[in-house]
Amino acid sequence: MTISVLDLFNIGVGPSSSHTVGPMRAAKQFVEQLDQEGKLMQIRRVESKLYGSLGATGRGHGSDKAIILGLMGESPKTVDVDKIDEMVLSVREGNRITLGRRLEIDFNEDTDLLLVPRERLPFHPNGMEFKAFDKDGHIVCRTISYSIGGGFVVSEEEAEADSFDDVDPISQPYPFKSGAELLAHCKTSGKSISDIMLANESAFRDEEETRKNLLEIWQVMEACVKRGCSQKGNMPGLKIKRRAADMYEQLASRPETALTDPLTIIDWVNLYALAVNEENAVGGRVVTAPTNGAAGIVPAVLHYYVRFCPGANDDGIVRFLLTAGAVGILFKENASISGAEVGCQGEVGSACSMAAAGLTEVLGGTAEQVENAAEIGMEHNLGLTCDPIGGLVQVPCIERNAMASVKAINAARLSLRGDGNHFVSLDKVIRTMRITGRDMQTKYKETAEGGLAVTVPIAATVVDC
Repeated sequence: MTISVLDLFNIGVGPSSSHTVGPMRAAKQFVEQLDQEGKLMQIRRVESKLYGSLGATGRGHGSDKAIILGLMGESPKTVDVDKIDEMVLSVREGNRITLGRRLEIDFNEDTDLLLVPRERLPFHPNGMEFKAFDKDGHIVCRTISYSIGGGFVVSEEEAEADSFDDVDPISQPYPFKSGAELLAHCKTSGKSISDIMLANESAFRDEEETRKNLLEIWQVMEACVKRGCSQKGNMPGLKIKRRAADMYEQLASRPETALTDPLTIIDWVNLYALAVNEENAVGGRVVTAPTNGAAGIVPAVLHYYVRFCPGANDDGIVRFLLTAGAVGILFKENASISGAEVGCQGEVGSACSMAAAGLTEVLGGTAEQVENAAEIGMEHNLGLTCDPIGGLVQVPCIERNAMASVKAINAARLSLRGDGNHFVSLDKVIRTMRITGRDMQTKYKETAEGGLAVTVPIAATVVDC
């Protein structure tokens, strides 16, 4: 499948791209299929089953809410985040749901929305099965979908045909499947990585629209940071106190601190990342970058560029996102960005690599230096497990985004001090990440069955959120 940068940077809701955004899309697609096939009005019951990782951490990731909203016809990009709880509560209390905003039927969550953590469908840990029944209890339609990370959803047919790379091919002027091919295009054309990406995006839309859409992505990121810096209180589930608002007040009240402590800039970068991921944890509006669990890293480093780098402008923002997108596509096509498949190295590691590349590009780095920065960003996240406490995208996820944001900036600075030549290539580290993810025990891959998820006692604090 030819991937656009706008496929990686999706506007959606928290707390998880694979466990919230993907299931919402899949459920919506199921109802749309029923409607398109002329079967919707004969449906009297729908059943949804979430398998594997979706079943194991579905409640904590809001997968149950996402399925309900998707069946109702809501989409991650447009759903009113302030009304989500109200809409879901109405379905739960009334035991009725309106499919696609058109057909109201009975809905009992205990029997119609099932979590099956001990079973896994063949092609991915995040499998979903949807069934629709008529008045006589006969199955009218049955589909299987997979949420493969970053909000991407594929059908059972696509998975069986191993067609992730072959669906709807689009001709691009500079196609690439590896970092080496991308660098070769830069060398022969004399273009930067962002130039190559902008040319490739022309296969989807004109340049002006691409720039407009990427600046819209940036505006959502900015709004998310701003909201995250203003919200106080505890997050649902673990009841952990939000930190971003207090940190913002501390930093804003003493701007002169930067004159005596240059590392205050790191405090601001930490703040940007925490603000985004606290918003994600409470189901706010975020951008998958490339996932929700890692949604704070690219925005934090992009804020660093805009606020602290001389000469920052809108063109730089666009080039940052294009370059980050190029690296994200390499991870998506050659490994995975799904924590349920390869652990958190696929989420936070990929985002760190993307942010490092984007920053290096806009700070004047060569294509080789950009590739070097991306490699450094992932190399030092290899083996990172996904062990969310209580199945919630809070601990260690939120703080981990702050750590990776600073690491991305450091990776960019290391690469800019070199000449682009380095021992380990980006392609090699991507391959290593894929192999490491394959060898990683399942309990460390977004199941809440290992690591911090079992060593930190939470029985008395976790509530249904």
